[in-house]
Amino acid sequence: MRNLILQVALDFVDLDRAIKLADEAVEGGADWLEVGTPLIKSVGMDAIRKLKEKFHNIPIVADMKTMDVGRIEVEMAAKAGAHIVSILGAAHISTIAECIEAGKHFGAKIMVDMLEVRNYVEVAKKIEELGADYVSLHIPIDEQMLGKISFENVKAVASAVNIPVAIAGGLNSENIVDAIKAGATILIVGGAITKSKDAVKATREIKEVMRTLVGIKTELYTRVSEEKIMDVLKKVSVANISDALHRAPVLHSLRPLFENIKMVGRAYTVRTYPGDWAKPVEAIDLAKPGDVLVIDAGGSPIAIWGELATHSAIRKGLAGVVINGGVRDTMEIRVLKFPVFAKYITGQAGEPKGFGEVDVPVVIDSIRVEPGDYVIGDDDGVVVLPKGKAVEYANRAMDVLERENRIRQEIQNGGTLGEVTELLKWEKK
Repeated sequence: MRNLILQVALDFVDLDRAIKLADEAVEGGADWLEVGTPLIKSVGMDAIRKLKEKFHNIPIVADMKTMDVGRIEVEMAAKAGAHIVSILGAAHISTIAECIEAGKHFGAKIMVDMLEVRNYVEVAKKIEELGADYVSLHIPIDEQMLGKISFENVKAVASAVNIPVAIAGGLNSENIVDAIKAGATILIVGGAITKSKDAVKATREIKEVMRTLVGIKTELYTRVSEEKIMDVLKKVSVANISDALHRAPVLHSLRPLFENIKMVGRAYTVRTYPGDWAKPVEAIDLAKPGDVLVIDAGGSPIAIWGELATHSAIRKGLAGVVINGGVRDTMEIRVLKFPVFAKYITGQAGEPKGFGEVDVPVVIDSIRVEPGDYVIGDDDGVVVLPKGKAVEYANRAMDVLERENRIRQEIQNGGTLGEVTELLKWEKK
């Protein structure tokens, strides 16, 4: 079997957190430690020095992402203790050559990262001729969030060069086998280890997969395309999605009818006259199983939804209802456990007059809801995920969930939120 190397990317902004994670990763069997670009930008060369001092038997990779002034940056990293310096293949060829020469002079090997290089096979051949030690293929995180993770470029480069090929971006215990089979020998893993509650265990699992080439299924650290988006949305919370959408507002005036509620579905929209429940009832028959009815009743306190409509919605297989208006028969609906979010609870119902329209955009709490948008509700309320952004921000919401899992564990291990995140350090000056 080829000599496979597990490189753990410490993409933190706080050095203490990076060192704690590195301790766990090394205990779990990590071969190389990468001082990630965010950590270098945050702490500088001291991050390399501290890791080299503590883990003197582990090769340290400095992910400098050098684009210019190559000799200076390679010298800085090498003198700080880096064994390997990562530069960008998108840099001018003279910069790459200068980095390789500097690496030889200062005793550091050079890894060339093909991030955003389009003619990567041609460039990989050229940097091999220049004397680069490693070539790295990189799936950028923003591309991962679109569900685009493929190892075809690894296969193309591995068959074209003789230097070791590294792969970074979205690797986990499930898909790392595909990366190895494509030809990668240096597996750069970040989130699947650094966001894990137990990084020792996570590292050991990945090392075991590298040894056996038998993947271990994971529910976390995986990014999905449109076909599996509902699986992700059922795992994440309204708060996770709001955070992913840059702290996007929720439908702030609507509240869940009961606790421990969860609702996920595509919006089937209804606009009705205050107190007119005809269109909402008609919409039950028109919507598809799994849809969420989003009803704008003008914010009226008169009920346009009740027990009988709920029975009908359950029979149709709807996922829930969101009402900018009133709901009644709440005791019965709670027993049925059908997700309902509404502005008012009342005993007064309106009349079925038939005013309004269905399957049109509606606006609730200044938030526009288009037919087919994703609607997610839980005890914190309701958030709307626009269909055009759904894949990206569902994946980003999962990233938020994963990061919080790690922070929660660090707090439980002995710390406060302010201490773990070094809050005072990062307050805006």
